[in-house]
Amino acid sequence: MTNDGVLVDEPGRLAALARLAVVDTPPEEPFDNVVSLVRNILDVPIAAVSLIEQDRQWFKARSGFEATETPRSASFCSHTILKHEPLVIEDARLDVRFANSPSVLEAPFVRSYAGIPLCTPDGYNIGSLCAVDTRVRRYTENDLAILGNLARIVMNELELRRIAGRDQLTGALTRRGFIEAAEQEIVRFLRYGRPASLMLIDVDHFKSVNDTHGHPMGDKVLRHLAASISSAKRPVDVLGRLGGEEFALLLPETDVTNAGAVAERLRRTIAGDYVPIPGFGELQITASIGIAPVRTGIASAEDWIAAADAPLYAAKRAGRNRCELARAA
Repeated sequence: MTNDGVLVDEPGRLAALARLAVVDTPPEEPFDNVVSLVRNILDVPIAAVSLIEQDRQWFKARSGFEATETPRSASFCSHTILKHEPLVIEDARLDVRFANSPSVLEAPFVRSYAGIPLCTPDGYNIGSLCAVDTRVRRYTENDLAILGNLARIVMNELELRRIAGRDQLTGALTRRGFIEAAEQEIVRFLRYGRPASLMLIDVDHFKSVNDTHGHPMGDKVLRHLAASISSAKRPVDVLGRLGGEEFALLLPETDVTNAGAVAERLRRTIAGDYVPIPGFGELQITASIGIAPVRTGIASAEDWIAAADAPLYAAKRAGRNRCELARAA
């Protein structure tokens, strides 16, 4: 796909943002340091790391104002992500796109703006690093070069943050990384009432695989299982390895009925995909799956995992290689 194609691929852009698992996370020092540098070096009163979701602009870091988010429709940065070049506005009151914007007419009284797209390695603009002034200003090439270098630092931090949350054996998120992603879905549910479901996926009789074929073969089974799940899931779904042979799959915008159907398809995919073992032939792997929707009363990711744990063990007790839904609260 060309860069122009990437720029108009909104579902792909949103999936790229979701893969970073950063929206609605707490403040972090590396990003706070960058916006402080922007303010100090460029001598502006406002700077922010802005991430653009479907309907809102959320600030991973900000300095000079209090808001944590704004509607996407009213944001300068939503225009920055439409191109790969910087967006520079010397006087917002003379720009028809922004002259009537609340942030121009009211506090913080934006007059000039410079934004650099935050571009992922695969070409998606997921947000911007921006410098904002309350006076008319012409940003120099040197100003934009500095802002561009700092934007690259932001993207490097986001990628490092993502990689650090990855399980080295399977490529799935670590427990910590998955917990962060699940917490974001809980926030969305509490704020907007959007559905989401969580699956716990546990390899059946995994101990016997290690005992019979050795731990290197056990590792191969786990890699194979993670690859099978990854190939079957949607781009927005989030796979994590919680520990040992237990995986979790987060399904945004999915109620428990649809999640049950997804789980059953996934169970059949796993059971029908044999793992080759040198000198032995092929090994059939099966998995038991427990599914729980996010609901009122789930206050943390650990609560949600516990809600899916009960149906998982019900599936184990019922004979394994099956899916079970959480009972209604």
